[in-house]
Amino acid sequence: MPVALMELRCTTRQESLGSPNRIEAKGRHTATDCEDNGLEDFNLLEGEAFPFVPSDLEDWKLPDEHFLWYKNSSKIEYISSDEKERIHYHSGALLFLNLSTEDSGFYTVQYNRSGQCDNYRLEVNVFNASYKSDEVILFGKIENSDVNKQVTCPDSVKFICDDFNGRFTWYKDFNILKDRHGDSIRIANANKDDEGIYTCICTWEHNHILYNSSGSRRLLLLEPSSPREPEILSNTDQFADEGAETKLNCSVFCGFNTPKDCEASWHVNGQPFVNTKGYNQTIKTITENPSKRTISTAILTIERVSAKDFQEKFECVGQGFYEEKRAVFTLKRRATIVPLVIGGLCALLLSVFLAMLVKYFAIDLALLFRPYFPLSRQKDAKLFDAYVVYQTPSGDKAAEDMFCQFVTKILPSVLEEKCGYRLFIHGRDDIPGEDRLELVEDRMKQSRRLMVILTSGSESEREVTDICPTSPLNSVGGFDWQVGLHQALIQREMNVILIQLGDTGPEGYTHLPPGLQHLIRCSAPIRWPESSSSAAMWKSRFWKRVRYLMPAKPASKSTQSLII
Repeated sequence: MPVALMELRCTTRQESLGSPNRIEAKGRHTATDCEDNGLEDFNLLEGEAFPFVPSDLEDWKLPDEHFLWYKNSSKIEYISSDEKERIHYHSGALLFLNLSTEDSGFYTVQYNRSGQCDNYRLEVNVFNASYKSDEVILFGKIENSDVNKQVTCPDSVKFICDDFNGRFTWYKDFNILKDRHGDSIRIANANKDDEGIYTCICTWEHNHILYNSSGSRRLLLLEPSSPREPEILSNTDQFADEGAETKLNCSVFCGFNTPKDCEASWHVNGQPFVNTKGYNQTIKTITENPSKRTISTAILTIERVSAKDFQEKFECVGQGFYEEKRAVFTLKRRATIVPLVIGGLCALLLSVFLAMLVKYFAIDLALLFRPYFPLSRQKDAKLFDAYVVYQTPSGDKAAEDMFCQFVTKILPSVLEEKCGYRLFIHGRDDIPGEDRLELVEDRMKQSRRLMVILTSGSESEREVTDICPTSPLNSVGGFDWQVGLHQALIQREMNVILIQLGDTGPEGYTHLPPGLQHLIRCSAPIRWPESSSSAAMWKSRFWKRVRYLMPAKPASKSTQSLII
């Protein structure tokens, strides 16, 4: 709608009356013989006055006989030129005095001049006073971010005052503004308190009677705006599955607080997109809080993606206050997830395999790299790497032979001869004549590890043999055990290495001291694989586990005099 017609609160529509009625009066033309000049409409308040002059009429101040006014209702109602009537015409003007809601309807004037005939039509809608602040009555809004505001009287009211020598009066929110009598008012440094409805009332005289005609506008203050060059925020690569629905997103940033000057839209193959079956575009512009960023988003929905859609040229267009920005979007087929799944499974299986491999060879790796870590090579003044304490075997001859073979030959040959460790073994390293109790306590303090060798059978069945002599000090619960467990559990000065020879028997470990049982629960004993042919080899799995628990670096070699 043109701005001028909006100011007049009317809409001109070029349309024919379309009525079969033929109007004849005083030898005038019929309605169908006259040229139609469109329709003007006005929304008015009851109780006011309204003089109407067709906007296209070149000269309306002609004798009354040039005009014929009538109202189109259920029957044609001719309007009088008698000025005593509440509704009458004078020359080309139709005057409504003291409007009533019954005056609503369609009016027509037939204008005859020099053999020509023109029809001007009018639609009047009269509302009661309760509508005075309703948008249907208001002459639009004044909204901008200007510091100084100007509110002008609507053109239709200004025309009345100019033609009928009226006087202006201004109201804000229906309260009078003193000393404001011009056709516009200016508000300097406007703020939120200045917002509201401004009403311009023209008081004019007709036949020595004063009438009022009014027009109202709403003043709104917008926050200051800061337009920017449009910036397209969306990713230009869009992925879709053929046959599935997809949504293409075009988001544009246009500055701060510029909702009227920011719009995103889609163009396809260089042409603005038009909604068709299976395709739909929605546009939404928002101003974010508290940043006041204005972003417009156009969503292009393709209900079912076809092969043709992958060949189309989709353009995201951002229209800002200063200029337009475009970006070509590429619609690509979404890659299948099968390679990803296969790759993920392979990676998972490889990870599991490597984890199992590392777990299986963890001890080998630790033994390989342990010499190179400084923390594992810390030096101390201790003379022995392990103090060996053991249970004497039961009366079983085979178990006794296996025990003696392990303690007297296999254990020293591997750990001392092959690996360079120093062990203190009862019966072998005792010094004749030395106090047993003092010997045990001193050697314990000089040892880094406590190696406990467990055998099968109960303590009551154990006996001393000539092959492996022992001492009550070395029996389960004896002084060796007490000192060793005290060092390991209480003082935490020694780590314990548990080695199990043979089966534990039906009793398990229940016959052992509680402290030793606690150690067994914390760390299961290493079982000697006596039946394995490679068990005695120092690189076997068993000896790698023992070496892993032994110190990283063997104790320094000492002369016999130092030991004695």
